Amino acid sequence: MAEARRPLPVPLRAALLMLGSTALFGMMVVAIRLASASLHTFEVAFFRNFFGLLAATPLLLRHGPGLLRTAHFPRYLFRCLVGICSMLAGFWAIGHLPLAQAISLSYSTPLFATIAAAAMLGEQVRARRWAAVVLGFIGVLLIVRPGSTGFSTGTLVAVMAALLSAIVAIQIKQLSATEPADRIVIWTTLLWVPMSLVPALGVWTWPQGITWVWVAAAGVFGTGGHMLWTRALKLGEVSALTPIGFMQLPIVAVFGWLLFDEVLDGWTLAGALVILAANAYIAHREAVLARRAATGSPSTAAKPGE
Repeated sequence: MAEARRPLPVPLRAALLMLGSTALFGMMVVAIRLASASLHTFEVAFFRNFFGLLAATPLLLRHGPGLLRTAHFPRYLFRCLVGICSMLAGFWAIGHLPLAQAISLSYSTPLFATIAAAAMLGEQVRARRWAAVVLGFIGVLLIVRPGSTGFSTGTLVAVMAALLSAIVAIQIKQLSATEPADRIVIWTTLLWVPMSLVPALGVWTWPQGITWVWVAAAGVFGTGGHMLWTRALKLGEVSALTPIGFMQLPIVAVFGWLLFDEVLDGWTLAGALVILAANAYIAHREAVLARRAATGSPSTAAKPGE
């Protein structure tokens, strides 16, 4: 009995949380595609944010009104404006591209984030990580295939969503230096609701029947996935957890095949694997450098080529 009550090892708990987060994000994508069959994706984005806010209200109940006190409201405003543009582009891609292709292109966000960190935060990015970024963009080109018969302008919308998402990630990194995670979550959801309502009003029709289930599920799955994701990263290392996040691809590929008769083509699979390898290496190098910085040892400085 004592053995049965023993808590799971921390790395295993982190991995299970990350796997749960990945599954919820995958189900959110499926719910978005199902809702997009009868609603404009701008409306789907609004309802995802609305129901996501309802799912996040326990944070306010737990912390009280003090959670909303911040001296960085303009930064929240900018972060959310960029974030809503990224969301609208990403939702459009999910609604109009094969699911596996849309999700594979979203994996390019860490590549753009590495570039943005160097440009906006002055972070040192050495030769090895630049090489991984270049490799990742080769993977993006394998999926997009400009000039081929498989190319569509919709893939560029998905890439733009990833670029904007990378800028959002940098903003979150700056905010998290002084702001608690729950405050970032609640302000984001509070601002996204009215921001996403504005474009939705231009194409508004009320959801009918089961569509209400899909838009509510998108909000609940999205907020739940984000909460599990933040807790997983608190327990485990990014380099170990990042590859688990790529389990979202087989999840959406299976549902794309079962529900929408979509087939995962070889170019998308090859590009996704290349991007996965590049992101896994970038996450590994960032974790190594973070550990060196934390130890304060003489090896803290990045070695040549990192």
